[in-house]
Amino acid sequence: MQSMTGYGRARACRDGREITIELKTVNHRFLDLSFRMPKNLMFLEDMLRARINASALKRGHVDVFVTYANTRADAREVSVDGTLLEAFAQALKGAKEALDPYRRMTAAEALTLSGALTITQAEEDAGAVGELAAEAFDAALDKLMDMRLKEGDHLQADLLSNLEELSTLRKAVAERAPEVPIEYRQRLTARLEEWQVNADAQRVAQEVAFMADHCAIDEELSRLESHIAQFRDSVENGVEVGRKLDFLIQEMNREINTIGSKASDAEISGCVVNAKCVVEKLREQVQNVV
Repeated sequence: MQSMTGYGRARACRDGREITIELKTVNHRFLDLSFRMPKNLMFLEDMLRARINASALKRGHVDVFVTYANTRADAREVSVDGTLLEAFAQALKGAKEALDPYRRMTAAEALTLSGALTITQAEEDAGAVGELAAEAFDAALDKLMDMRLKEGDHLQADLLSNLEELSTLRKAVAERAPEVPIEYRQRLTARLEEWQVNADAQRVAQEVAFMADHCAIDEELSRLESHIAQFRDSVENGVEVGRKLDFLIQEMNREINTIGSKASDAEISGCVVNAKCVVEKLREQVQNVV
């Protein structure tokens, strides 16, 4: 079993280039991707998206963070706008008298103030950067999947524990259900005797039979048992079972609600309330299952 929660981070360095990729996943109904990277590396998005789609990531919101550093000598391009610098020099000559009280301007100040000096990022080697990014991504993905599997093991244990509690409650209701009509007959007979009413035995039997039919929950208990068995099998042996488990929880909740509406017994009603609480726990846990 795999959880949708995970994190992986890896770095790759080569030839003065260093790239770090972080992957973070949380629960989501579908596979939803979000990328954050420097603008000059936007060409990596299609490649990373394709690798994610081809990986074992099938559900969840995935945040991909890319950081990059290039310390190579050719990483930046420096250029000087000669025309702009000449115009700046002519302007200074025109303002010579006004500037005389001040110290002479250095070349660096002239370049900075004029805006003639431009430093830009050189265009990256897409092949070299892409190869480095793929290396970092694969390592980060391995760490992410390892964490998701470990989280999945914890989820599996919790799900099976809560499922066992639900099965115990279903068993308690099944054992209690046959006693309800019997106790109803006893209460009805005692009440008639208290009121000194000589009721026809057949009429009493019909009343008890009507009550038993109205409160019959055998079918609901049988379906609930089947849903629990399918749920357990999926948790223990299934792959990518999140949607199936979510459906089974809906069906289990439906059966429990029907049992609650039919039950005319305080003990069964108490079990139904507890069962609903357990199903809600299962629902919350299943939201994070792939």
